[in-house]
Amino acid sequence: MSDADHRPAGDARTAPVAVWQILEKMRGQELIDWRMAEVKNRASIEERKLDIGFPFGWYPVLLTKDLAVGEVKPLRYFSTDLAIWRGEDGQVRMVDAYCKHLGAHMGHGGKVHGNLLECPFHAWRYDGEEGVVKDIPYAKAIPPQVKRKCTRTWHVTEANRWVWMWYHPDPNVAPLFDVVHLPECSDPDWTDFDVFEWNVYGSIQNMAENGVDVAHFKYIHGTANVPLGELRWGDWGRGADVKAKMGTPWGEVDGQISYDTMGPGQSWTRFTGISETLLVACIIPVELDHCHTRFCFTQPKAQAEGERAGVAKAIIRDICKQYDQDKVVWDRQKYEANPIICDGDGPIPQFRKFYSRYYAKPEGAPEGDNVSPLRAAG
Repeated sequence: MSDADHRPAGDARTAPVAVWQILEKMRGQELIDWRMAEVKNRASIEERKLDIGFPFGWYPVLLTKDLAVGEVKPLRYFSTDLAIWRGEDGQVRMVDAYCKHLGAHMGHGGKVHGNLLECPFHAWRYDGEEGVVKDIPYAKAIPPQVKRKCTRTWHVTEANRWVWMWYHPDPNVAPLFDVVHLPECSDPDWTDFDVFEWNVYGSIQNMAENGVDVAHFKYIHGTANVPLGELRWGDWGRGADVKAKMGTPWGEVDGQISYDTMGPGQSWTRFTGISETLLVACIIPVELDHCHTRFCFTQPKAQAEGERAGVAKAIIRDICKQYDQDKVVWDRQKYEANPIICDGDGPIPQFRKFYSRYYAKPEGAPEGDNVSPLRAAG
């Protein structure tokens, strides 16, 4: 008997596709380990044409609850080692990790001194706003090279239960837009985040394009129909509203998915139909071929803890399963600068033109030119 014969009557999903065969035997801790494990023997960044830079914007780095007052943590994103801390005033600050004295990593063993970051090696104390050394306990005088700005400071903010950093390759470019506040994240009638985590060994560019690649839904996710929706394009954000027949183990149901972004680093999706769910998708590049993903789900408590709790959990499992399926491709996908597009692929050329705004212009590019490492498909 085939796998298709085991599916309940009325199940709208198509027969299993290739990536399902890779994932179908993994359960529990084995699946969790696979999501986080490094992908060995993958082609280089250069071979995969992933050396296109990082798109600028706000990115989620840390759950707010995971950084206490007086705590210091090391981070690495955008091929940069960072040190983040919460001062005694409750404010979060972040600087490049390495001390200008003798190169100690201040995220490992560093301490908070008031609102300053103290290096673990010789206790040089850094200010997180000005990027200067404010105090050296054993010195009679602070060297002039570190009394002026000597290390990069990063814009940070807190919203939606997360700490966010503004990334731009030019440290002099201030944030060009704000993080969008989502009301569900501060609503006491909604659950705490249910968090799922992945390391994806691919490019955030390819991952973002996935959202407008309508044809892949059938061949990667096994959906019965290609979901069609109305796309929304703004100055710095985009979105789509999709009404789709959703395949579940209990049969086909009507549902709606509303997807929105602000910049390349903030995206959220509202699912309605069989169960109301907000997904805050937290994706941030570590290296040009490595992105760290955390999916944060919240639902109305009455739904998540009531008689429909099983349905609510099933929706989360299905969304994570789809991300697992995409990861199989992303982990070894090349960036194709000049793809050959057919008429059923979705608005990939339009997406690339829009997304190019998130890449800084190369040095020396003429003012007014929309120059980026990307090329429009077509």
